Order: sequence, then structure tokens, then C-alpha cells
Amino acid sequence: MNHRTNTRARLLSGGAIGVLAALAFVGVANAQTAPQEADEVDEIIVTGIRASIQNSIAAKARNTSIVEVITAEDIGKLPDVSIAESLARLPGLTVQRLDGRGQLISIRGLGPDYTTALLNGREQVTTGDNRGVEFDQYPSELLSGVTIYKTPDAQLIGQGLAGTVDLQTIRPLAYGQRALVGNIRYELNDIGALNSGSTDEGVRYSFSYIDQFADDTIGVAIGYAHIQSPYQSERFNAWGYPSAGSGQVIGGVKPYVMSSELERDGFMGTLEFRPNDRFHSTIDGFYSEFQNTQILRGIEFPLAWGGSSGACGTPQVQTPTCRPGPVLSGTTVQNGFVTAGTFSNVKGVLRNDVNTRDSEILSLGWNTVFDATDDWSFMADLSMSRVERTDVVLETYAGTGRDVTGALDTLGFTINNDGVPTFSSRLNYADPNLIRLTSPQGWGGDIIPGGQDGYLNNPTVEDEINAVRLEARHTFAGDGPFTDVRFGVNISEREKSFVNNQFFLGIPGGGSPVVPAAFLLPATQLTYLGLGGVLSFDALGLVNSGFYNRVRNPNADVLSGNWQVTEKVNTGYIQLSIDHMLGSMPLRGNVGLQYVGTDQSSTGFAASGSGASTRSIPVSGGLEYDEFLPATNFILEVAEDTYLRFAAARTLARPRMDDMRASRNFGFDVSRNNATARPDQNSPWSGGGGNPELRPTLANVYDLSFERYFANRTGYVSLAGFYKELETFVFNRNQIFDFTGYPTGGVTPVINQGVVSAPDNGKGGYISGVEFALSTPFEIFHPALEGFGAQFSVSQTSSEITPDGVNTTALPGLSETVANLTVYYENNGWQLRASNRYRSDFLGEVAGFGNGRTLRSVAAENIIDAQIGYEFQSGILEGANVLFQVNNLTDEPFKTFQNGDERQTIDFQQYGRTYLVGVSYRY
Repeated sequence: MNHRTNTRARLLSGGAIGVLAALAFVGVANAQTAPQEADEVDEIIVTGIRASIQNSIAAKARNTSIVEVITAEDIGKLPDVSIAESLARLPGLTVQRLDGRGQLISIRGLGPDYTTALLNGREQVTTGDNRGVEFDQYPSELLSGVTIYKTPDAQLIGQGLAGTVDLQTIRPLAYGQRALVGNIRYELNDIGALNSGSTDEGVRYSFSYIDQFADDTIGVAIGYAHIQSPYQSERFNAWGYPSAGSGQVIGGVKPYVMSSELERDGFMGTLEFRPNDRFHSTIDGFYSEFQNTQILRGIEFPLAWGGSSGACGTPQVQTPTCRPGPVLSGTTVQNGFVTAGTFSNVKGVLRNDVNTRDSEILSLGWNTVFDATDDWSFMADLSMSRVERTDVVLETYAGTGRDVTGALDTLGFTINNDGVPTFSSRLNYADPNLIRLTSPQGWGGDIIPGGQDGYLNNPTVEDEINAVRLEARHTFAGDGPFTDVRFGVNISEREKSFVNNQFFLGIPGGGSPVVPAAFLLPATQLTYLGLGGVLSFDALGLVNSGFYNRVRNPNADVLSGNWQVTEKVNTGYIQLSIDHMLGSMPLRGNVGLQYVGTDQSSTGFAASGSGASTRSIPVSGGLEYDEFLPATNFILEVAEDTYLRFAAARTLARPRMDDMRASRNFGFDVSRNNATARPDQNSPWSGGGGNPELRPTLANVYDLSFERYFANRTGYVSLAGFYKELETFVFNRNQIFDFTGYPTGGVTPVINQGVVSAPDNGKGGYISGVEFALSTPFEIFHPALEGFGAQFSVSQTSSEITPDGVNTTALPGLSETVANLTVYYENNGWQLRASNRYRSDFLGEVAGFGNGRTLRSVAAENIIDAQIGYEFQSGILEGANVLFQVNNLTDEPFKTFQNGDERQTIDFQQYGRTYLVGVSYRY
């Protein structure tokens, strides 16, 4: 294994120590009263939009780091259905929609791979294949608030390069009163139930109880939240756009309608014990059980890339042994792009697909603080976070006949301004006698004779983090610039595994039977694309009945898709808090240093070949490295309620976990096994896969922020700039690899080195940006506007990353322009709010072939939500609240495209509006 210590980190660490020494000798004036600790951001929650904004502003002003804060309007009442959507309204933050739901967060232009998520200050596992947290796993009803750290400090464990999102549950002793809260919401999707057997109606409800006992020495908080939420989409997907004659033409299409239902049960519990002012112990737990079921039905049409099958002559005509390839005619071309035409000899593949995801998250923590003396305090924290996930990604195929047999269609198309075609066809795809269970294109014929009739991908993921943290804090007496020092260690171990189970589905005997009547459903309509009805059936029920043979995919790419990654991380830190006078201006902040020692390793398989000829061996690898991460945060009060903040730090982002896998594919070409072979040219060896010796992405980050608070801190305006100097960046490149010991089928290799394509640490670049934010009550303009207010933010971000030193790489998740506007009114029990969030084009992560990760250009989007509510403030209904809410008010589509040309649409998805009406009660 390799081992290194970065020289530049030592220099920056020395600089931080220099700053400490300088401050120690300033002694300009007496130290001010010690500020509230940076991590004490929980609020005494007060009902109402304005109270939530005031609490958030107060927490932002108080924190020694540059942060954004969300506090709940009341227990169980964060402002959005999804916590991700709440986060997306903050300055510099954006969310990517997946299947219509906000899930993946980007902070300051860096995607979820560069952001970490904490729960009550503890690092959390992820249900995805990597580190990016899918925030819809956490019920907003069970959270009291969220703090987003845009700048780190030395005591922040698990800090992200882009930022750190700390989700917070209620602390009953700090809350200080009994509360019993329940709410229920009914929801409806106006696009309708698009698939047979689906629903467009859902319900969500939650319950929370908070109380204190034994003279407020014991606090208890428990909560439960349930959601059963439908979401629908009309989808168009294109294979791509090859060149054909006079222009780019559509290569193939896969239109679907999707009907999904998300079911989640979340539980939260907290027990606090504080018998006196010196001892405080807290045990908290969180559990979430998550099931997501998607039904997708549509037709896949191979077009320009369709090709022929069988023994075909010239010209190609359909015979018992030949299926001719599609032929394009009657085209209309605009600026080199075919916008209309007709394809003949089209053989469609009807798809009845099902995707399910079942996951369970468990997080436990025990924190104890003991103030041994007036000057010394000690803290111990034990935590565990674990997830288990199982997916089912099922494809089933139907058509007019197997491979070369069956009727062909003639398909006309016209493409609109969104890049979405409308089709005309001659066949009735809803006819159960015409459309049969079969392999219309003969795909997978090397495994299933005559072609596969479906495919089943059934991966499982397990992820677990165990951690222990010990900390000591010493408070200084006297007039020095430092109020306290804290130092500690955090020891954690994380293990994540991916098990790749994939199966071909085949009909016994290779026939083309009709769908059994017991599984047949009413036709699903694709009228939004002009295609009419398509045959529909219960695909998962049919597979579970044993109708298909399951043949495990023996190919190398499946075997090498199995991996396990282990990370052992030891973190030590020291941080000094500052509260002093710089001339006549108060100065607060902190200076610290964090040491991170990492031992990472991975196991997996290297595999080659397909079918019975597949060869494999177990492989492993790893890396040990050390990093020193200095951090400084300064807040200078240049005038009353006017602050200038400066922060500088060195941060890291660990590589994606699938990039760190030891597994890889390899090949050995006997024809190149001769004297001319060299490692970098004409080698018999080749391959591709992960790299367990990947180092983290490192960055030096600088932030400067001006903040002005006004109207008794009910409003503020800020202007911030940031610059992230990335020293390294992970990218895929060709590199020399030693294949010694890999199987060759009995052939002695002349050399053991060859080229593999794998992730590697390349050169970096920079990310820079400017953020402006304004939050203001309108009553400062005129008393008649009491209750009205607005929040506005806009950020502009740019980057230049050149991993190979030559070519610029786009950063996933970076939108150059992000803007948010919320206008609200709250008075006399009425609560109204309308919000708009905008982001420009960006490179997004979507599911590609085989459910793998694919990066695509995502078009700009504008999402508008609105809600109106009323809280009864007297009488027998006091404490009750009614709410009506509309999400995605303008039915904004999700669109991806290729080659920088928005006419070349790859994905176009329309989700409809979601209406919610609910009632809550607080006692």
C-alpha cells in the first residue's frame, strides 16, 4: 500500500499556527462574553412562517461558520413535503429531480458526491451505490431543523468539500414544554393514474410527542411519520441521434408511462437525562423503512439503429429467415436535424417493466457531556448507522413474433419544439392476440436460444458506519483572545458492499405465447405520443408465478460488478474559539487543525469473457494516506448588526465508492501475445474497472461574506463570494496495469502489463461564485404591509477543471445560475406562501443502460409551488391548522439532451401537479 503526507497541507497548517500566535499577542482589549457554541443551532420552535424565518436568521447570525439554516414552523411542520425541496430554496443550493421528486442536493456547484450528510452531527450511510444521500429517506415531519455548513471548522466531523448538511431532530429538554402534534394530508396527482392497476391518490400522516419529567431532568421525544405517495410521469426516451444523409435522425425510442408509489414509515426517538448542570446524556434513534414501486409500460422502437436480423439479401425484404432493417423516407430537415419522416420495417418491443426498491435505515447515537469543573468539560459520543437495500429492476418483452418472425410496422413521426416526437402507426399494439410474450429483436440470443424474453436485475447494497468520538474542552480565564480550546478524536469504520445479481428470462421451449388471462390488464394509453393503447399485464406477478426460466447472467461484466469497500478513518482535531476586540470592533471565530488518517481497502473479482468461457479471480487492493486540514473562521462586527466574515480551509472529498472498487473486467488477446507487445501498445492485456488506490479530491477554499441584519433581525441582506482551488480531481483515463497472476486460458503471456481504463487522480482547477440573499418583512416599508414578506437569493458559479491538463471537464451538478424567490403572508391565522426556484442547464446523474450511472446534460427548469393555510387561534379548534398546497404548479418538465443541442432530446418527462390538503393539531 502507498502512504503519503501532503507538503502543502503542512505549510497551510503552519500558517494556521502562525495566525494563532499572532492573535495570542494582540491583547487589544478585554475579551467579550463567550459566544454560544457553533454547533448549538437548535431553536425553541415557534409556530408560524415568520417565526421560522426569524429563528433561521438568528441561527445563521450566531454561527461562527458560514451557514444556511432551516427551522420548522412547528413540530412536524417543515415548509415542504420533501426536506430536499426545503434545502433547494437556500442560497447556493439546488436539487435534482428524479422521477419528479427532489432527491440529490448540489451545494455551490458541486454535486452529491462532494456533500456529506449528518444526523445530529453524525455521518450517515446512504441508500444509493455511493456517498450521495437521497434525502427523501428522511421524513421532514420528524426533523426540527437543518444546518448547512458552507465552510467547515476543525471540530466538524465528516465535512464535505462542497458543504455539510446536518439534519437535526428535536431535543425535548431544550424544547422545554409538552407538545402533542398530529397531522394528516391527502394528496392527488392531476396527471391521473397512467398505468392499469395504479393510483393517483395518496396519504401522509405523522404523530409527535414531547415531554419533560422529574423536574425537567428527563426529556422524551417520540415521532412517527407515514407516507403513501403516488407519482406519475409521461416519458419519452431516445437512444441517440446518428447522422443519416442530410441530418441527425433519431436512432431509436423508448416511450413509457410510469406510475409509482412510495411508501415510507419513519420512527424517531430521543431520551435525555440532565440531573444537574454538569451532566447531560442523550440517546437518540432513527429508523426508516422505505418501499418504492414503479410500473413502466410502453414500446421500444429500434429505428435508424435498428438493423436487420437473419439471412438477408439485397434488397432486404421480409422472409421466414430475414427481418429487414428500418428504412427512412419522406424526411423533413431543418438546420441539419430531421424533424419528420417515416420509418418502414419497424419491429417494436412492448415493455411491461417494474422497478422496486426496499430499504431500511437504522441510526443510533449516545452522547454524554460531563462538566468536570468550571474550566473542563468532557464529551463521549457513540454512533451507528446502517442501511440494507434490495432492488428489483425487471424488464419483460412482447411483440408480434420472435426475432425474424412477426408483422412489421410503418411508423411516421413529427418532432415538436421540445424535441419530442408524435408517432402514427399501423398496428394495434393493444391486441392480445397480435402482441405476444416473446423476444421481438432476438436480443441475448447467445444465452437464450432465439433471444431473451426479459431481464431481471436484483442487486443488494449494505452500508454500515460505526463511530466513537471523544472530546475535551477547556475554558480560558482572563483577557486573552481565546475563550476556549477543544480537542478530540473520532474513530470510524465504514463498510459498503454491492452484490450484483442479474438474470436472463426465457420462455420454456422458446415459443411466443399469449399473455395468460390471469395476468392480463386493461390497455395502457400512450396517446400523448399518438400511439394509442399498448398491451398491459402484471409483469412481476407473471415472473413470480414461475412462467419464465431464470438463467443467471454468467458474463464477466456482471461478475466484476460485485465489490466491497472498507474505510477506517481516524480523525484528530484541535480548535481554539475566539472572542475579542479588533480595535473597536468585536471579533469572533475559531482557528483549528484536523488530522485525517485513512486506511481504505476493497475486494472483488476480475473477470473476462462471456457465457461458459468466463474466467475470474478474486482481487483486492487499498491505500493508506494522511491529510492535515487547517480551518479558520472569523466574524468581524464592523457596525451594529453588520458583519464581515472570512473563512479559509483545506477540505477533502473521498472518491465515489464504486470508483474505489477492486473489481474490473480484463481481456487477453492471444493474437497480440508476441514479441512486438509492449505495455502501452499492442499488449495482449486490456481491461477496465475501479481503482482501490484512489486518493481524495483536495481543495483549498476561501470565503468572504458581508451580512447586514435589520428590523430587529427579522430580515437580512448578504453578499458572499467563494473560491475553491481543487488540487486534484478524479477522472477516467488509460493507465498501465500489472496483470500478473490473471488467467489466460493456459497461454504463457510474453508480458504481464497492459492498458486499463480506470478512475485516477488528475489535476484540478477551480470553482468560484458569488451569492446574494435578501430576506425582508414588508412592514418596514409601510405598516399596512404587516405580515407580508419575501426571501430572494441568486448565485452565479463558474468552474474550470482540467484533469488531464488539457481538456476542461464539466462538473456534475453545477448550474451557472441558481435563483430562488419566496413571497409570503402571515397574519390573523392566515398563512400564504408561493415559491419559485430556478436553475440553469447542468450535468446531471441519471439511470442509464442496465440501471447504471449515466451523466447527461439537463435543461434549465423553473419549479413553482404554492400553499395556503389557516390556524385557528381561539375557541374549541384552537391549535388546529388546515392547509392546501400545490407542488409543480406549472407542470415543469424534466429534460435531458446531448451534444449541446436541445433539439437532440434524450429524456423528456412530464409529472403533472400534486395537490395536497391537510389538517394538523397541536396540543
